Amino acid sequence: MSNVKELRIAAIAADGVEEPELTEPMKALKDAGAKVDVLSLKAGPIQCFQHQEKGSRVTADKAVKDVRPDDYDALLLPGGALSADALRVDPHVKRFVQSFDKEKKPMAIICHAPWILISAGVVKDRTLTGYHTIEDDVRNAGGHWVDRELACDFNWVTSRQPSDLPAFIPAMISTFAEFSKKTRHA
Repeated sequence: MSNVKELRIAAIAADGVEEPELTEPMKALKDAGAKVDVLSLKAGPIQCFQHQEKGSRVTADKAVKDVRPDDYDALLLPGGALSADALRVDPHVKRFVQSFDKEKKPMAIICHAPWILISAGVVKDRTLTGYHTIEDDVRNAGGHWVDRELACDFNWVTSRQPSDLPAFIPAMISTFAEFSKKTRHA
C-alpha cells in the first residue's frame, strides 16, 4: 500500500453515519500510520448505524467549526443518509469541503456523502458514484454519475456502499498518499 504515514486525516461524520464506512477506512488509515481525527457538528459521541439498525458509538474528537482545513492533508466523508443529510446543511462543513476542493486535496467519499459535495457546490463536471438513491441528485448538480464500486476522478475517490469497501480502502490510501505528497510540496 501507498505511504500515508504521518498524514493528518479528517473524517467528518454525524449521528446516523454508516458504521463500516467510517470505522473500516479509519482502521486502515491508522494501521498505515496516519493520524485520523473524527470531526462532527460538535465534539462527543456519534451514533453509528449499520444500515437501519443502531451500531456502536464513535467519539468525535472535535467540532468542524473549531478546526481549519489547513490542519489536515486528506478528507474522509463516510455515508449514511442521516449523517450526510445533517452535514450537508452545515456552513462550516460546506466551507471545509470547498477549501479541500479549491486546494485540490484528496477526498474519499462513499454512499450518501456526495450529498455534502453537492451542497458545497463542487460536483459540477466531476465523475463520481454513491448510493444508488442519490443518482438524480448528482446528475442535477452537474456531476457525471457512474454505477460501479469505485470511481476515481483526479483527487476524489468515491464508492457506493459498504460492500465496495474492499475496493474503496486501497484506492483511498493510494489517492491520499499521491495527492498529499503533491499538495505538501506545491
